[in-house]
Amino acid sequence: MRIFYALTGPPGCGKTTAILRIVNELKKRGVRVEGMYTQELREGGRRIGFIIKRITGGEGTLAHVRFREGPRLGRYVVNLRDLEAIGVSALMDGLKEAEVIVVDEVGPMELFSQRFREAVEQLISSDKNAIITVHYRSRDPLVIKVKKTAGKNLIILNRENRDQIPAIIVKNVVEAIRGR
Repeated sequence: MRIFYALTGPPGCGKTTAILRIVNELKKRGVRVEGMYTQELREGGRRIGFIIKRITGGEGTLAHVRFREGPRLGRYVVNLRDLEAIGVSALMDGLKEAEVIVVDEVGPMELFSQRFREAVEQLISSDKNAIITVHYRSRDPLVIKVKKTAGKNLIILNRENRDQIPAIIVKNVVEAIRGR
């Protein structure tokens, strides 16, 4: 049975922290996990960009205030090359090899890439287990499709539930993979 979770919530609610806890626990249990996540890049206490990291290793710069070429989102310029080299390749490899694919996040920066969109569409259409974070207020058709695919497994993270949700997801994913 396939497990498909979508996590959302306002900025700072703990989506990436939850994803990293889930990934670490799944790996401890011997689950093959692949995918990507993003983290803030800070300089002198000020956010200057975002890093994209592949779960199995490798990282690049997703967006930066000093970049000049690429799509602009607010004060950041998105680096499609690193997004596709790190993020898209992680998703495509995960579709072939992983038991669980993690995507953090399907948000405005990532959605500038047509290749990223296509990889997420393939993941949705596949039978792979997936845990995806989506931008809280996005009305993009792909974000809506991710939420719809998750159905009852669409979880809005907040300060009250963010510490309990990772353990629940890990339990359900491991049971689905192990056939219990």
